Formats: sequence, structure tokens, C-alpha cells
Amino acid sequence: MKLKSVHNVVSFFLIALLTPFGIGTSAPTNNSGLLDKVFDLQEFIDSEINAGQKRIVIPPGTYRVKPQNRQHLVLRNLSDVEIVAENVEMVCTETTRAITISNCQNVTLRGLTIDYDPLPFTQGRIVKMAEDKRWLEFEIIDGYPENLQMRISIYDPTTELLRRSTYYGWQPFESVGDRRYRVEKAEDYRFNPQRDTEELGDILVTNSNTAPNGSSAHAIVLNNCADVVLSDITLYASNCFGFLEYNCERTTYLRCVIDRRALDNEIVPRGLRRFRSLNADAFHSKHATVGPLIIDCKALFMDDDAVNICGDYHMVMKSEGSRLRVLAKHDMNIQTGDPLEIMTYDGRRLPEATVVSTERIDRISEQELSFLSQQRMNEGLKRGASRNIYEVIINRPVDLPRGSIIAAANRIGSGFKVSGCEFGYNRSRGILIKGSHGTVSNNKIIGTWEEAVKASPEYWWLESGSSDNVTISENVIQDGKGMGIAVYAHAGSGGIAPPGAHNNIVITGNMITNRYGRHIWVTSTQGLFLNNNEFGGETPDIRIEKCRDIRTDAPAVVVDVEVVPGR
Repeated sequence: MKLKSVHNVVSFFLIALLTPFGIGTSAPTNNSGLLDKVFDLQEFIDSEINAGQKRIVIPPGTYRVKPQNRQHLVLRNLSDVEIVAENVEMVCTETTRAITISNCQNVTLRGLTIDYDPLPFTQGRIVKMAEDKRWLEFEIIDGYPENLQMRISIYDPTTELLRRSTYYGWQPFESVGDRRYRVEKAEDYRFNPQRDTEELGDILVTNSNTAPNGSSAHAIVLNNCADVVLSDITLYASNCFGFLEYNCERTTYLRCVIDRRALDNEIVPRGLRRFRSLNADAFHSKHATVGPLIIDCKALFMDDDAVNICGDYHMVMKSEGSRLRVLAKHDMNIQTGDPLEIMTYDGRRLPEATVVSTERIDRISEQELSFLSQQRMNEGLKRGASRNIYEVIINRPVDLPRGSIIAAANRIGSGFKVSGCEFGYNRSRGILIKGSHGTVSNNKIIGTWEEAVKASPEYWWLESGSSDNVTISENVIQDGKGMGIAVYAHAGSGGIAPPGAHNNIVITGNMITNRYGRHIWVTSTQGLFLNNNEFGGETPDIRIEKCRDIRTDAPAVVVDVEVVPGR
């Protein structure tokens, strides 16, 4: 046995002997009697809260926790409470929710480390492959679970980085031996040597589900909270997003870390280090009335975006004066009194209106379903739309063709700040923003497979909104597979949206190098200030399309742009 393997096995048994045990587990006895008592993490916190404590210090240790109602820990209806969990690790024993924080105000959680055993993903080595890479076989590596689910990524074992872009359309896994599986690509697959670059010996990573009573998605979820602070939280795995917030206000994520756990720090022995951290996004904010502050955080090796701050669009099926017939995306989150962002089907952003009332009135008609099926949207979203029709009355008449979209302009995460962070080596975007009145500054973004910084509403996902008064400054962007900074908008009917989708965008003082796409791409903007960006000696590749009122010191390809005289 190799020395490292011996070390891992010894470390595993030391952890097993010294670890406090959590909910639903039996603590072993020993001569000292130190482990005779089971430590119930939820019960301890609840008892401290019931005793009126406002500062709760969890005893240091590693706790294996069994979930209750598909959640390992729940914090609900708390105010003005600080929970200190320094040198505390919670090991989730099923691939379901780690923590739910609900209806809390001015609550701080500090210092906690979270991991899963078994993991919510697994890893195998590719041992056989068709000549055209239509199918492959892989063997699960020691220490990793089975119970496979589809979300495949393929890594180079030498660089420990993604080998290829994501392929969608894999067919179901087929067991062909002891811990050995075969998986085939879609029937319409055609080999592309530029894209299909996987090789024998590469590491295949895919989701794994071990939740016998069903699973709640995401590691840490906040809903209907205000002024919650998550500080110095370390997250090593998640069955989907790392941090997800709904309908929150001013959440602060401070010095939180998402990363792959090192092999010499593992909680069980494994035959190879982890190549993935989370199964999807690191920080995801939906419907925030005041956006999150993501400060001095790190998020690496996720299987999707590092940051996504957004709201929801709902689709207009008919308009008659001030009465709109609207298909809700999922739940209708537009409320009476909300300012309303309005985007026509051909991409024009109209002046905001005010919502007078909303009322559910109908189910979607067959004709409307047919229209929905033809849209440039994610197929899963088209199938999963609520089918509920609402009447939304606004304070002035509008003429909106079918396929136009509306959103609550005060529920898109405006007021956000992403600063001092390190993001990268993930299969998608770095920082994706759809809010207004925010800043993206002093971040380091390395090795993203799509845009490093993106500001754009997305008709594809019906994610709102358009951005006003956003500054993107002093970021270092390098070694990306996509564009550096991209600010753009597309119409539902296709093509680039006209100026005014975005307003007053500042892009200044950024260093962008070694990317595969353009350094900077800006479209659909009224009022762009772009200067003092550096490109490490590379020739700047900047394109500006369908914008108005441009100020820039950089050479750019300019298409269909109105430049204000004297600028």
C-alpha cells in the first residue's frame, strides 16, 4: 500500500474515533466515557433559543447529522441572533438540504463547515470508448458512491480541470459490471473533433442521490429573510446550488468559501481527489428586494455559475389597454403597487408602469400553449411553466404583442455588490447579474467556460431584468473560454434588442487577458462609459452594437451605434 493511502486510512479511523455523533446516530462507548452522549445539533440550537440566548456558541467538533423532513438544520422565525460555529463541521448524511433559514431578520451564522457523506456526486475513470465517442464506459473510483443521476462533466486527470464543454442529451446509465457503467450520447449525436475531446483515462463526474425519503435541493437556502449575514462558511459539496436565496433583503455573504476538498483532508478514504465542488451555482439570488452583498468570497470548480442575481419574467399573452393577460413563469410574484419592467416581444424596453392589481383568472389555452412551444426558451421551462393565467392591471394603457415579458422591477436583486471575490474553473459564467444600481469590483475571475462577467436579461430562462446604473470595475479576468465582460440583451422574437434595455453602464479599470471570446461586448445600452481597461499587451477585441451615448478610449468595432456629438 502506498504511503498516502496508509495516511488516508489512518486519518479516516482517527476521525471516526474522535468525531462527535449527530442526530439519529449511536455514539460508541470508550473507557473515558467522552463519547457516551449523543450531540443533537438542532436540539442544542433550539434549546439555546428557547432559553432566550441571542449569542449561541456551538461546541467545536465534527457532527454527523441525520435530516428531519429532508433538512439537516432549520433556523426559522429568528431575530437578532448570532450563531457562532467556529471549528464546527456538519457532515450531512443524506444528499438533501443542509440548512434552511426562513423568515429571519438580523441573524448571523459564522464559521461553519459543511460537507456530505455520501457525496451528492460521484467520480469514475473512463476505461472504454467508441471510436466516434458516441458511448463510453467508466469505473467508479474507490470511496465514491453509486446511485447515479445525470449531470455529466469530464475532467483531464493531469490538469484536474474540465476537459470539454458540457454535452447535453446523454441517455440513461447502464450497469455493465461491478461499479462499472456505460452511457451513450443522444441518437442525433454527430462527432465533432473540436468539441468531443474526451479521452480514455479521463475522469467522469456525475450527480449521485442518496436520500431515501426524497431530497430538497441546494445546500443553504434562505427565504423571506432580511439582513442575514453568512460569514466564514465553508461548503465542500451540494446536491445543486450552494447558497440560494428567495425574496430576501440585504443578505451578506462574507468570506464564504466553496471549493473542492483536499484529499489529505477527506472525511472518508478515496482513491482520487474530488474534481467537482458543487453540482450547480455557488451563489444564486432570486427576487431580492435589495440585492445581496457578496464580499471577499471564493467559489471554484462548481458545475454552473459562480453568481446569478435575478428575478422572474412572466409572459404577456394579450393586452387590452391597461389589462394584461399574463402567463406566470411558476408562481406569480408581481404584486399590487410594484413598478413593472416591460419588454416588448421585439426587445424594446418601455417606460415602467405601476401595478394596480393582479388576479388569477384562467388556465393557458391550447393556442397559447402552441405559441409557448415555439419560443426560444429552455424546453424544460416551457414544459414546466405554471399554466396559470393572471390578469395584471397597470396604471396606463400599453400595446403589447403576445410574447412580450413583464417583471416586478423591485424584485430583481438591485442594490447588489460583488467585491473582492475569487471565482473560476467552473463550466459556466463567473458573475451573472440582472439587477440595477450595483457594483462588480475588484474580483479575480479565472478559467470560466462562458462569460466572466455578464449583465443580461435572459428570455431563454425568463430571468429578469435589465440593468440600470451598474459599474463593473477593477476586476482581473484571465484564462477564460468565453468573453471577458458582456453586457447585452436579445429580443424574444430574435436578434439584438435596441438601445435602452440597459442604461448607464460603466466598465472601467479592468484587466482582461487570455480569453477565447471577445474582451468586451456591449449591446442595447443607452449611456456607456468604457475606459481605462487593460489587456495585458493583447490587441483589444471590443464590439459595441445598438448603443447610444458612448464614451470610450478604446478602439472598438462599432455597429449601428449613435454617438453623441462631441463625445
